[in-house]
Amino acid sequence: MRRLLWVLLTAVMLTGCEADQEYSTWPCRFAYDNSVYLDATLASAMTAESRGVFCKISEMSQNGGIYLVFQNNQGQTTSKLETAMEQQANYIIGLNNGIIVGFQTFNNSPNGGFAAYDAQCPNCVRRENNTLNPKYAVSMNTSGVATCSKCGRKYDLNNGGIVQNGEEGDSGLQKYLASTTGPFGYISVGTKR
Repeated sequence: MRRLLWVLLTAVMLTGCEADQEYSTWPCRFAYDNSVYLDATLASAMTAESRGVFCKISEMSQNGGIYLVFQNNQGQTTSKLETAMEQQANYIIGLNNGIIVGFQTFNNSPNGGFAAYDAQCPNCVRRENNTLNPKYAVSMNTSGVATCSKCGRKYDLNNGGIVQNGEEGDSGLQKYLASTTGPFGYISVGTKR
């Protein structure tokens, strides 16, 4: 009995290690309380009933302030001034100031289909060997497809960020660990340590 328990525990641990490999090691750290700000653009992507709606999150400086910018694939854009506490949190919003969050239409995620991706084309980043200052942003369309501005590769946000028109050896979008408590609740996106 003890041996069977050990074998099962080992199998679970090995399975867990394989699952960990699916998440990116690229830097990312973002946590936001949408119950305070009630941002409708962000909330649209944090709603399980709105599968296929994705929101790009980025930061911008304007008039001496730092703003979080929320832009969904349905054409909505809003921005919120960061508080002093949020600025002290030192957000790392993906490899180059951009993450995409939302509920996938294909529920292949361990957290009910809620997913987060880096907003940079991973194939251009690797091909150019440029993780310090990459400029290979993807843009989203209303059907949940993200397209690289440089190479034209298309990624399916509704299906794990897989590449749709790549070449042999290409990879899908980089995924981050993500969770949400609902549209006007908390959202957390980050890199597994």
